[in-house]
Amino acid sequence: MPTASPSITYDVVIVGGGHNGLTAAAYVAKAGRSVVVLERLESTGGAAVSAVAFDGLDARLSRYSYLVSLMPRKIIDDLGLDLELVRRRYSSYTPVPGHPDGAGLLIDRLDEAATGASFERINAARDIGAFQSLYRDTTRVAQALWPTVTEPLLKRSEAKSRLGDDKLWESIFERPIGEFIEDRLSDDLVRGVAVTDALIGTFTTAHDDALHQNRCFLYHIIGGGTGDWDVPVGGMGNVTRQLADAARAAGACIVTGAEVTSIEPDGTVCYTNADGQHTVIGGHVLANVAPFVLHRLLGKFDSYSDSDSDSESRPAPIRPEGSQVKVNLLLSRLPKLRDSSISPEAAFGGTFHINEQYSQLAKAYDEALQGRIPEVLPCEIYCHSLTDPSILGHELAASGAHTITVFGLHVPDRLISADNNDEQRARLQQAVIDSLNSVLAEPIEDVLMTDTEGRPCIETKTTLDIERALNMPGGNIFHGPLSWPFAEDDAALDTPAQRWGVATEHGERILLCGSGAVRGGGVSGIAGHNAAMAVLEATTRS
Repeated sequence: MPTASPSITYDVVIVGGGHNGLTAAAYVAKAGRSVVVLERLESTGGAAVSAVAFDGLDARLSRYSYLVSLMPRKIIDDLGLDLELVRRRYSSYTPVPGHPDGAGLLIDRLDEAATGASFERINAARDIGAFQSLYRDTTRVAQALWPTVTEPLLKRSEAKSRLGDDKLWESIFERPIGEFIEDRLSDDLVRGVAVTDALIGTFTTAHDDALHQNRCFLYHIIGGGTGDWDVPVGGMGNVTRQLADAARAAGACIVTGAEVTSIEPDGTVCYTNADGQHTVIGGHVLANVAPFVLHRLLGKFDSYSDSDSDSESRPAPIRPEGSQVKVNLLLSRLPKLRDSSISPEAAFGGTFHINEQYSQLAKAYDEALQGRIPEVLPCEIYCHSLTDPSILGHELAASGAHTITVFGLHVPDRLISADNNDEQRARLQQAVIDSLNSVLAEPIEDVLMTDTEGRPCIETKTTLDIERALNMPGGNIFHGPLSWPFAEDDAALDTPAQRWGVATEHGERILLCGSGAVRGGGVSGIAGHNAAMAVLEATTRS
């Protein structure tokens, strides 16, 4: 029988050692507060880790999270992170499904003429100016709101005033994003390129009146004030390693292999590890877990149920639902394309969209809504090793090998269960392969490497696999529905936690510091920064 240890008191206890928890720990510790981070896994990083996925092959993959857009330079500078983010030359490449020559749309950041010629080649020249205008407008939105994400929350009316364009505000924040896209663009494929940012990881449509897709779109176009998505040199693991180092250097205590079993509103946190049962007490507890998980740790319900409510008859958080499949592959070389006018290095150099026409995305959603895997799976590919060869060992890189990660859309968690997970994983992996092969001049299997045991170098993660590995309910990569990066005009902003968007209903000592916070989502550190600011403001005043 494990033994219980005496309680230890800290100024701050952080539950979860993902990137946001580590960010919060570094800020709080730098301010001279005592802080402990309790991480369930044997290493920190959460979803932002790098790992050798294939036996005997020196390739460290960013296994769950791939790119960085939302991490403010302020956090990098404040914490002294030696982090290099590399911008990709190509924004995206999207083949036209069924085109006789395999032609596709290549968006080249450095060659406007080449981008225009690509529009013309797929008979979408009428959309060139409109496409550029659409993204000039989204850049204006980003420039207006991005500087506010590490400040106390604006009210909705203040954010609208900051943008200074009522028509654009209505298009992004009040009407379904499908209207914005359809009003601007006419080509089915070009519309698809634009709408994918509204659908990644979110099971919805372009015309959902709840505007979940608009919030997803906003988070994809706001980063850095430009919307660019960059590759972290050294992989995602390098980001969280540096955050952990910064936290430790500032004096934070990080305990791994620590399974938190309960949290009390008075700041008492119980956890177990190999040494037994332990209790720590925090002046504040920062929850770097999904709000649904926090609710359970507070004893508000005993099982995953959408119908439970807490003792005060408030509705419990609805169990989140992710909507993606993630597939990592190691290739002996980049595959040949059906489009001979585009080099594989260019096509794979940005985001490679496959079967993501506007109409295809709508059809895939309808099929998934009916309870089946989409017949043609919309996919996006990221090839990190083209931009950052350092994730490969020297010999592997010299051989021409590359990693690719595929993100399959419209695969809601409702299609997956403990009983069918293995079967569905195999079916989804084949659906990804089929989608890839539909735009390649050779089967992807022909360039797929094998590990030292002769197994193909491909790993597939369903929403249930992600939940089991990372404790993300439903495999939801955002910890739940995304929020607007501002407060409603009638919202209470009386406490530091409310002003910084990290308040919970569980008392002033229990705060969110993960993706479920206002302005959470993505590998950003924003929620961790803001939770730390709320704690420091509250404790300085007291």
